[in-house]
Amino acid sequence: MRFLYHWLPVAIWMGVIYKLSSRTGEDMDGWLAIIHRWIPSMQGFDWGHFVAYYILGLAFAWAIAESRLTWSRMLIVVLLCILYGVTDEYHQSFVPGRTPDLADIRNDGIGAALAMLTLRVPVVRRTIERLHGVKYY
Repeated sequence: MRFLYHWLPVAIWMGVIYKLSSRTGEDMDGWLAIIHRWIPSMQGFDWGHFVAYYILGLAFAWAIAESRLTWSRMLIVVLLCILYGVTDEYHQSFVPGRTPDLADIRNDGIGAALAMLTLRVPVVRRTIERLHGVKYY
């Protein structure tokens, strides 16, 4: 049961990413245009990938939180997110209106890396430690 408690969020969020990747380009353009209007300098940055993989990084960190979250484990989390990002881009190659893009994989990695850095913020780290009963240093 403990295994399920830790890994189910990862599996669910991977399913969400897969489902979002199945949507056509026209389906996705609406809300991205709003973000680009708010922050015009971020037009080359895909916020969807960033946010999705930020959350996936947190889910992976939650899954492995029974042990200390060292820098090497955080690197493993980022690499797992990038690996899933590669499979996501491959999946998108079969979706009409979507194409694989290396910039998306970059944004996936940035999202996951920033999630790991968020976990190093003392207030966040203490909150996670209380939830898990594990030290993250």
